[in-house]
Amino acid sequence: MDAMSARLRRPDERPAADFLPAEAPREMVPSPLSQAASPRRAIGSGASVALRRGLVLAGTAALTLAGCVKMYEVVEVGGVTVLEGLVLALFGILVAWISFAFVTALAGFGVMLLRPRETIAIDRAGPLPALSTRTAMLLPTYNEDPDAVMVRLRAMIDSIAETGAAAQFDWFLLSDTTDPDIWIGEEAAYLSLRDACGPHRIYYRHRADNVARKSGNIAEWVRRFGAAYDHMIILDADSLMSGETIVRLAHAMEQAPQAALIQTLPVIVNGTSLFARLQQFAGRLYGPIIASGNAWWYGAEGNYWGHNAIIRVEAFAQDAALPELSGRKPFGGHILSHDFIEAALMRRAGWGIYMTVDLGGSYEEVPPSLIDYAARDRRWCQGNLQHLAVLPARGLHWVSRLHLLIGIGAYVTAPLWLAFLVLGILISLQANFVRPEYFPKGFALFPSWPAQDPVLAAQVFGATLGLLFVPKLLACVATLLTSERRHGFGGGLRLCAAVLAETVLAALIAPSMMIFQSVAVIEILLGRDAGWQVQRRSDGGVSRKEIVRKFALPTACGLVMAASATAVSLPLLAWMSPVIAGLVLAIPIGLLTAGRGGLARLFTTPEDRMPPRVLVRARELANAPPPPCGPALAELRQNAELRREHVRSLPPPRRRAPGDIDVDLATARARIADAETFAQAAGFLSRRETLAVLNDGATLEQVATLPG
Repeated sequence: MDAMSARLRRPDERPAADFLPAEAPREMVPSPLSQAASPRRAIGSGASVALRRGLVLAGTAALTLAGCVKMYEVVEVGGVTVLEGLVLALFGILVAWISFAFVTALAGFGVMLLRPRETIAIDRAGPLPALSTRTAMLLPTYNEDPDAVMVRLRAMIDSIAETGAAAQFDWFLLSDTTDPDIWIGEEAAYLSLRDACGPHRIYYRHRADNVARKSGNIAEWVRRFGAAYDHMIILDADSLMSGETIVRLAHAMEQAPQAALIQTLPVIVNGTSLFARLQQFAGRLYGPIIASGNAWWYGAEGNYWGHNAIIRVEAFAQDAALPELSGRKPFGGHILSHDFIEAALMRRAGWGIYMTVDLGGSYEEVPPSLIDYAARDRRWCQGNLQHLAVLPARGLHWVSRLHLLIGIGAYVTAPLWLAFLVLGILISLQANFVRPEYFPKGFALFPSWPAQDPVLAAQVFGATLGLLFVPKLLACVATLLTSERRHGFGGGLRLCAAVLAETVLAALIAPSMMIFQSVAVIEILLGRDAGWQVQRRSDGGVSRKEIVRKFALPTACGLVMAASATAVSLPLLAWMSPVIAGLVLAIPIGLLTAGRGGLARLFTTPEDRMPPRVLVRARELANAPPPPCGPALAELRQNAELRREHVRSLPPPRRRAPGDIDVDLATARARIADAETFAQAAGFLSRRETLAVLNDGATLEQVATLPG
């Protein structure tokens, strides 16, 4: 045991064999969406926040109205056709979307320059405060690399030890893993971590029934152990948080009894592929300006992103239990994107939901390739579209409904952009190949000339691009004006070069994401469930064949658009070239962004140049080779101590009604009885049957004692 780990162990502690502490049950009953309970707290954000919201909404409305008026002037010459009317309607929705983001970024730019006090006050520079409450650190995991998870967990435990507040925190690894080899790997890695860091502070629970996925995992913990803790911090498998940040968040909750949740702004780290580095750079540079703008008008009606946030257990248990949506999947069933809903339900009950931007010390990772990013996005898309069923819920604060609409719009706008482009091409094809009717039926003094104003159209196009790209310019300017931030990005010249390169690459990537998200929305509307896929986090798993297969559809769409635009005119092809180029070059872009080195080194961030201690510690631990861990049954057969601990960790067998048979376990027992050796028995068992054996101590002992 190293010196840092020894600090975690109290003198009166001795090693314990139990995976879990004594249970402290807390009731958690879902509240019907159709019934709004009386708020338990009576808080508000105040007149100043109301004024801020008015300014944001008024600015969005003004820009939207101006854009729609100009667009109407473009298409109204000669009368508005049905297709032009659809284009105008789509443009109104889309310009409102980007105008809202623009106004938010403008507000964030002002916040970054003027530095007003945050809605939830957290002292970032003073000495660490003493804590009087207990906080549970919860890390839900599902089929993740056990060693990588334990590395991050160990780094955070060590960081908390440095603060001297380790006694106020307990750590729970909450496994929903369904892969038997990963499950036993988790247990082996957990036992090593427990031996290194002290047994009374770190716990492990494997849940055999994965009902409601992550939200069900957290709810099950609350019902079993929630009464013993004042707060909980929810982590993702790729989360890192510094001990100082964790302590300051816990103290902020102690000082704000009206707060149910405080969400930090996680910073992306550890990117190695070009795509990951690109996302890391963009999030680090542009994220704070958007987040600052959001926090400026959120007030006590903030949002929750599902991780790196501290939550009051009382508020969560009383008011955030999720109902099951009626109907079939993908819209019915358990709520996937549960975080938005949990925040909305706690706010409905009168609790405050806050966001802190400047605290720092909160980190996460990003998928290593565009394919992996799109796969994760597909799952989030389904979860956010489920929010359509939650929007009418009674008693929700209007800002909470706005959060839900923003989440829905993040995906619905993709097919709207695609429809906007397709309609534009159809209008051009119609004007070019369909004989115009200059003299419509009926009496008319003058002919109807099918014409549009190209100069005004160019102005509208330029203004739209400005709404999209000016926020990036503002973020760059805000960084250049701050010496510490500027040096963190490698200096002014390097920053400007990186912004230019990121803008070009992001513009080339965006059309493919538009196609992926449009397909996802269509699939969900047709009833296709995304399931629960394992997220790939390493950067070496994307093959050339997979990239070609996944990007074939965007490439085909680009070729069709290019042919259609060329059939009309070369100027139209030039106008659409940014979108067409991104689609036609989708495969080369996918290959380029999945690779490492080269251009990826341009996108440096402050965490690369001055890595925080918790990140340095995590990298040190990751460099140590993990102990080998073989297949689950073989590992348990060879390691008697691990097998004994595994059997002790199993919950008591569930009582079954007469005739209720565990088919997988019964089949496994029959196969084991037919086997003459351990190798033969292990080879007979399927994955489901292996899981059944791992959940039954007697059968596990039977197969483990077979001759080799």
